[in-house]
Amino acid sequence: MSDLWGGLTQAIWLLVTLDADLVEISLRSLQVTLTALLIASAFALPFAAFLVVRRFRMRRMTIAVLNALMGLPPVVVGLVVYVFLSRSGPFGVFGLLFTPSAMIIAQVIIIVPLIASIAHQSLRELWGDYHDLLISMNTTQFQRIQALLWDGRRALLTAALAGFGRAIGEVGAIMIVGGNIDHATRVLTTAIALETGKGDFALALALGFVLIALAVTVNLLIHRLSHTESEGRW
Repeated sequence: MSDLWGGLTQAIWLLVTLDADLVEISLRSLQVTLTALLIASAFALPFAAFLVVRRFRMRRMTIAVLNALMGLPPVVVGLVVYVFLSRSGPFGVFGLLFTPSAMIIAQVIIIVPLIASIAHQSLRELWGDYHDLLISMNTTQFQRIQALLWDGRRALLTAALAGFGRAIGEVGAIMIVGGNIDHATRVLTTAIALETGKGDFALALALGFVLIALAVTVNLLIHRLSHTESEGRW
């Protein structure tokens, strides 16, 4: 018990003094996750709007697969990305394995289905309100997608924040493709696992506090946006 309290005290001290390793790992985590979030949102949000306004033969199947991919095991994603980026893989020539770029690729694959699925559900309701108006105005498919993305920005931001929460807490895929290399690919989740195994509970707890703070902040933002939307304000 004394070791736990000692580690907790040291963890608070590391947070107060802004320990260099703590700051470096936290900033790298934010850099990797935010980059993955921007890339994933750029693909997922327009694709969700496309699924809403466009009717095609395999549409229902596509939506079903998209929803199923929300539960894609991160470790499997990490394994597949590892195989593709390894030296014997098709993209091994780029030397991306065990770099932040590989971590970003894995996170993008993990969160694209989540963001797209949540966005699709929200935009589908909005499309029900806008369908007759946009059809009567003889708008193009691109203009309809633009209108949905703009007027549904609150719900889309909520979807993006959900993706951020999923990505920032990811450890399995990140460990596989990043390698948890010090001063290179070590992020919050992998550092917590490593420091706990080493018995350095102070740094592990401090990193855990940062991760919890980020998760709580994201959930508060989602709650705030949902509350704002229910009141009809932006």
